[in-house]
Amino acid sequence: MTIVPDVAPILFFDSGIGGLSVLKAVQAALPRAPIVFAADYAGLPYGTKTEDEISARVPALLGRWVERYQPRLVIIACNTACTIALSHVRAALNVPVVGTVPAIKPAAEATETGVIGLLGTAATIRQVYVDALHAAHARQFHLLRHAAPELVHAAEAKMRGEVVDPAIYAKAMAGLMDQPFGERLDVTVLGCTHFPLVEDELLVAAPHMRFVDGAAGIARRICHLTKDQSWPEKKADGIFVTTGEVSALGSLLPALFSLGITHIQSL
Repeated sequence: MTIVPDVAPILFFDSGIGGLSVLKAVQAALPRAPIVFAADYAGLPYGTKTEDEISARVPALLGRWVERYQPRLVIIACNTACTIALSHVRAALNVPVVGTVPAIKPAAEATETGVIGLLGTAATIRQVYVDALHAAHARQFHLLRHAAPELVHAAEAKMRGEVVDPAIYAKAMAGLMDQPFGERLDVTVLGCTHFPLVEDELLVAAPHMRFVDGAAGIARRICHLTKDQSWPEKKADGIFVTTGEVSALGSLLPALFSLGITHIQSL
């Protein structure tokens, strides 16, 4: 059995700060876990990139970060990256890799009307992987899909403390509810880790809606994978590393500091 050092971190990866929604759930379950949060700001947004671009970019970046930080495991806290590049990453790395996929199974278990929605990036909602999740867990239900890339930018803006036009959230929900069967929609999957960061705003736009995401399930998976491992007696300050300009992160620092992430680095 490989002995994992106490100080070995969990490495979270996202195109931006959407993965903070997953980080919060993991921190609640494992409060002493050392954290490295890696954000590919130079590549944001992923939702407009091709499958080939993401399949090449994500394993290469994670390979460099794994070499630098020696994590005990990696969480790809980005639905778009997972639905396209998860198998490539697992083949390239020698550490466990946990993915984030649209929470269609929980949505199917929660719906009372038989109509569920999926909000995601354009790259995510068109993936065959989503078709497979629908077939496996919600075949008997209607699945409505809508690409809402504007929510990525809205979530980033909110975390910077900026005011976002409420019409953006109303437009995203209308993209689902205006489709056939949309009047019966009662559960919506937030299929991008940025989107739970603006769940309250989406709820204002659609007060009757129940929203689900995969963060809690990921936290349970991480607890299972690390159940025999030890953690530092005292939680260390987290690290944030970006492919973008560190100077551009100034307005995000309060959000990062609130999660115990105080060391800012560049790739």
